[in-house]
Amino acid sequence: MIRLDDLGLFVRTAALGSFSNAAREADLLPGQASAAVARLEAELGVRLFARSTRSLRLTPEGQSYLPYAREVLAALREGRERLVEDSGALQGSLRIAAPSDLGRNVLLPWLSDFRRQHPHLDLHLHFSDQVADVFRDPVDVAIRLGAVSDASFVALPLVPGNRRVLVASPSYLKRRGAPASLEDLPNHDCLSWMMKGNAYDKWSFPVDDGCQVVQVSPVLVCDDADVVRRLAIEGHGIAYKSWLDVRADIASGRLAQVLAGQLGELAPLHFICPHRQQFSPAIRRLHAALRERFDEIVAVDGPGHY
Repeated sequence: MIRLDDLGLFVRTAALGSFSNAAREADLLPGQASAAVARLEAELGVRLFARSTRSLRLTPEGQSYLPYAREVLAALREGRERLVEDSGALQGSLRIAAPSDLGRNVLLPWLSDFRRQHPHLDLHLHFSDQVADVFRDPVDVAIRLGAVSDASFVALPLVPGNRRVLVASPSYLKRRGAPASLEDLPNHDCLSWMMKGNAYDKWSFPVDDGCQVVQVSPVLVCDDADVVRRLAIEGHGIAYKSWLDVRADIASGRLAQVLAGQLGELAPLHFICPHRQQFSPAIRRLHAALRERFDEIVAVDGPGHY
């Protein structure tokens, strides 16, 4: 008889390409994941993976069987979630990935409230500027800034009109003065974070005839965008940040908007899931809760940056 745990480990091993990674995700030893797949292979009478000391890949039989395994697990999950939905209480766990700055400073208190409203639901939070792969990484939901070009997953808008803005601390502007135009930016101390492994140093701005890209030479670069925001507050230079990340700092006077009349690049915020079959009751309620919160922010701030 096929064990459901073995089936799940087969699916995750195929996604992660490693027994070790699949075992680590399930809090097992690597040998236990390999043994689980071996049991499944024995039950089916076929080899699902071609193994070597350096690689692990699906056999043709494994590739054929994988969609059926996923469908079985999805059907069982859907049945369990329907029972939970009928009972009215959210249970289980929800794994959420979000950008560092937005996650820590905007989403965290909202997610804490959501957890208090649903005490039987466990939240696993991953705040990082490394873009989560919703198919390979152990993530149920990804909150993501920027345009979505991949049509293989479902992206629901949270704040479709969010834009980036140039910001600096009052102390920096007093010391160095404010740039008079976009062309002045390369002459200023600029702060940047890593985007897809590279420093985000080509800042794009919409203009009447299309788009103007300004190449800056950052004096400080960090792989954590929240750190860049803090460096800007401390007066180290000018940052080009999502309005959602810095709106509270601007309202408090910790940061001031630079070139306020210049429209910033669109940075729409999306709620992303691998596919609609994974829209569990917990995910649907989380999306509704976040959408309500962001709608309140847009209503307060007005149309200037959205």
